[in-house]
Amino acid sequence: MRSFTETTMLKAGPALKVTLYLNDDTGSEHGFLHMELLAFLEHRGIAGASAVRPYAGFGSHHRLHVAGGGDVRGEHLPIILSFIDDVDKVEALLPELLERVTDGLVEAHPTQILKSALGVSRVIV
Repeated sequence: MRSFTETTMLKAGPALKVTLYLNDDTGSEHGFLHMELLAFLEHRGIAGASAVRPYAGFGSHHRLHVAGGGDVRGEHLPIILSFIDDVDKVEALLPELLERVTDGLVEAHPTQILKSALGVSRVIV
C-alpha cells in the first residue's frame, strides 16, 4: 500500500491542467454534477481539485447570471472546477470525465509543475 504523500504529491515536470466550466444547478445521477465530478477525481487519485464559484458569469446563451440577483439572474450560476496532474494520469481519465460532463465546457492546457510541497499547516491566530 502506498503512503498518502506518494499518491497525492505531484512530481516536478510536465503536467496537464484541466478546467471545467459548469453550472452549479446542473444535476447528475447522484446530485449536482460538480460534486459528482469532484468525487470522481478524488476516487481516481487526482492530487487535488478546486471548485470555485464566481460572482457572475454567462455562457453560450449570453444571459448574465449574478449571485444574489434575486430573480432569474441569480439562478444557474457558474462553477469552475480545475485540477492539475501527471499527463498520463489525466489522459487516462479524460474519456470517462468527458462522458460525465453533460453540460458545460472542458479545456486542457499543458503546464509545468515547478514545486509541489506538502508541509505542516500553519494557522496564524
